Amino acid sequence: MTARTLMVQGTTSDAGKSTLVTALCRLLARRGVKVAPFKPQNMALNSAVTEDGGEIGRAQAVQARAAGLPPHTDMNPVLLKPNTDTGAQVIVQGKAIGNLNAREYHDYKRIVRRAVLESYERLAARFDAIVVEGAGSPAEINLREGDIANMGFAEAVDCPVVLIADIDRGGVFAHLVGTLALLSESERARVIGFVINRFRGDIALLQSGLDWLERETGKPVLGVLPYLHGLHLEAEDALPSSGGRGFTSGEIRNENEKLRVVVPVTPRISNHTDFDPLRLHPQVEFHFVYPGETPPPADLVILPGSKSVRADLAFLRANGWEAYLLRHLRYGGKLIGICGGFQMLGREIHDSAGLEGKAGTSSGFGWLDMVTVLEPEKQLRNVRGRLVLDDAPVTGYEIHSGLTEGPALVRPFVRLEDRNDGACSADGQIMGTYLHGLFESSAATDAILRWAGLTEPETPDYVATREAEIDRLADAVAAHLDMPAIERLLGIAPREACA
Repeated sequence: MTARTLMVQGTTSDAGKSTLVTALCRLLARRGVKVAPFKPQNMALNSAVTEDGGEIGRAQAVQARAAGLPPHTDMNPVLLKPNTDTGAQVIVQGKAIGNLNAREYHDYKRIVRRAVLESYERLAARFDAIVVEGAGSPAEINLREGDIANMGFAEAVDCPVVLIADIDRGGVFAHLVGTLALLSESERARVIGFVINRFRGDIALLQSGLDWLERETGKPVLGVLPYLHGLHLEAEDALPSSGGRGFTSGEIRNENEKLRVVVPVTPRISNHTDFDPLRLHPQVEFHFVYPGETPPPADLVILPGSKSVRADLAFLRANGWEAYLLRHLRYGGKLIGICGGFQMLGREIHDSAGLEGKAGTSSGFGWLDMVTVLEPEKQLRNVRGRLVLDDAPVTGYEIHSGLTEGPALVRPFVRLEDRNDGACSADGQIMGTYLHGLFESSAATDAILRWAGLTEPETPDYVATREAEIDRLADAVAAHLDMPAIERLLGIAPREACA
C-alpha cells in the first residue's frame, strides 16, 4: 500500500510551512494514523543525527518527534549546509558528498532527484500518510528547471498542495494570488486551498478579504491560524530577530540576579538550537551578540558551532572578540566552546583539503593545548555520558569533521559510554566539547550554571517543554484549520466511522 501524501508549500520563506507540518504530524498521530514528515530538499545549518547514523535538517527531526518517530535520513534526503555565500556542503540521504557552488548544484539536481524519490518511496511503503514540506516558495521561476523542492516534487508524486502565507508580514492576498499567477496551469490545479498564518485581531474584519480571495481564485481558505505568542519550536535555520531578552553593557550584576550568558553570532553559526534551553531558562539572561553589536559583560561566554570554523574564527578576531574574551577571562568569567567553538580554543586548525573553504591553517586562540585537523569523513553520533562537573548525566549528538588531539584532552569535559570527549583548562575556567544538545539535559545544565556562578540553579525539563509546545501548536491548528478536509485528502475515515 502507498501512503497518501499532502504537501505544504509557502508563498515565502518562514511563512509557516515547518510549523504547519509539525502540527499536522502531531494531530494525525493522535488519530492513530501512521504518519511521517518529509522534506525533499532543505537548506539549513541546524541539523540532527538520525537513528540510522545520518544527518537531516533540525525541522524534520522536530516533525518526526511530533509524529512519535525517531528521525530518519529518508525524511530529508537532501540537506544543503551553506559554507560560503555561493556554495554549500551537499548531504544526500544523510551523508556528505562534497561542496558544490550554486551552478554546480543546479547541474547535480538530476542525481539528487533520484535520491529524493527513492527516500519518498521507502517512506510511502512504511506509512499510511506523508506530510511534505516545501522549501522557500514555488514561485521562484528561475529555479523551476529541475525543481525537486516544491512543485517539481508534487508533480513527480502526484500529490495535492496546501499553500500557506504569513499575514503578519503584510500583503497576504498579493502573496497568495501572485504565487498562483506564477505557477503553470497543472501546478495551480494542485493547490487545493490556502492557509493564512499568524493572524491577530478580529476575524470579522478579515472576512471580506477571504471571500474575495475564494471568488478570485476558486479555491477555499482552509484555515486562518492565530498568532501564538511565545511559541517555541526549534528553528529550521533563522536566528531570533533580536539579540536576546536584554541587558545593557553598563549594568553591574549582583549575586541575586540572573546568570548572564553571551553567544557571538558568526556568519556560519550552526546548530544554534543548542542554546534554546538557555534562552528559555528563567534564571538566565541570554544574549546573542550580532555583528556590529558591542559584547556586554557576562558570567559565561559560549563559542557556538560553525560550518566554516577558520572563517568564523577570523571573523571573531576582526570584530574584537579575542580582546573581549581575554578581558572576560582575566576578570574570572567562564568560557565554553561547542564543536567548532571547541576547535577555536586550541592552538591550530588545519584544513589541508579545503573542506570548509580555502585550504590552509589557522592559529586558534591557544587557550587549550590541542590541534584540530579537518577530515572528509564526518563524525555523526547520538551519545550519552557524564560531565566531569558534578558527575551530571548528559545526552547529546556529534556532527563534526575535525579530529582533535593534544595534551589538553587528558582533562576531558565529558566521559561518554565508550570514550572521553572535550577538554578543560588547568585552572577550570575554560571547557570545550563536541557535544551538541548539551543543555537539553537538566542535570547537566544545572552543573554548568553552578560552575559559571549561579548559586542554586533549577533548570526546567526542556524536553517536556518542547513536547508541550508541539501540543499547544497542534491544539491551535485543530481549532482553526478544516481538519476534516485535510483528513479526506489523506483518505482518513471520519471520526464517527472510526468509533
